[in-house]
Amino acid sequence: MHELMANFIGLFSESAPYLLAGLLLAGVIRLLIPDRWIQKVLGKDSSVVTAALIGTPLPLCSCSVIPAAMGIRRAGASKASTASFMVATPETGVDSIGVTLALMGPIMAIARPIAAIFSAIVAGTLVRSWDVETPPPQEAVKSCCKQGSISPQQGRWAKARAVVQYGYGKLLSDFMGWLLVGLFFAALIQTFVPATFLSQYGSGVGAMVLVTLISVPMYICATASTPIAAGLMLSGVSPGAALVFMLAGPATNIATLMVVKNELGMRSLAGYLCGVICSALFMGLLLDALLNHFDVTLVVSMGEHGEMGSRLYSLAAVILAALIALQYGKKLRAHFFPENSQTSQEH
Repeated sequence: MHELMANFIGLFSESAPYLLAGLLLAGVIRLLIPDRWIQKVLGKDSSVVTAALIGTPLPLCSCSVIPAAMGIRRAGASKASTASFMVATPETGVDSIGVTLALMGPIMAIARPIAAIFSAIVAGTLVRSWDVETPPPQEAVKSCCKQGSISPQQGRWAKARAVVQYGYGKLLSDFMGWLLVGLFFAALIQTFVPATFLSQYGSGVGAMVLVTLISVPMYICATASTPIAAGLMLSGVSPGAALVFMLAGPATNIATLMVVKNELGMRSLAGYLCGVICSALFMGLLLDALLNHFDVTLVVSMGEHGEMGSRLYSLAAVILAALIALQYGKKLRAHFFPENSQTSQEH
């Protein structure tokens, strides 16, 4: 139990700074970027390719992409575009590509974003094919925007306040429960499934399927997954299996899947999960086949994954915990004292 709690706190601390950044970005997207622009670029008739290309370079992790994706969805993005964005963004980014280049060399640094874009396109296409487009949630967003909507005449402080109110208020309140549940299950995986468990299976379809089963519920960001994947390669896992881990892990943690289900629906969740898993396996097998065909051997330089107990992460974790506690306090007041809660919202 002590190890489980320690892993949960570690994951919470690891995700906290990225989640805070993602909430801020979501507030900016929702309240500063016009809905018409998002509807035009990522709306019903938008290509999932566009969403994948937009999401690929963004340095957002598995956790911070959740509020960002919710922001663009509620601003008018289609289910398919939202799913494509949610796959491409956490699977890679400018930061993780740099780490991949440093640890695994140029071939993996090139293969990773290509595989991420392909995975996002497949997932978005399946969501569009399997699900029926519905309007994004509007009622909750409108009530929030009434409190902090932005007009060109408002000053910078009013705009900043509206961004903070939406990102760290309404949006955090909407998904914080799913986040905590997801981190708990991720802590369970981390506690009872050691990373060395994967190294004994080497290469092939069996190894990749096993990597997928382990990485799907696991919380890990793209940058953090890179040194782990490098360590797996050094211990005998094929580059293709390592690529599967770097694709499936960041895009399919429990918290993300629960939010996809809540925001997009069960059919979209099925398309999302099937798209990520199938495309990851395909790209992993393709990479191994190409390396074998051209007789290329990758040289891996193992880096160290820095401790997450630094002051920055600890401070971010305390801030995030306080914000979550504040939102749960508001929910409790609204439940036990609905009249007082309604009065305070009107003011």
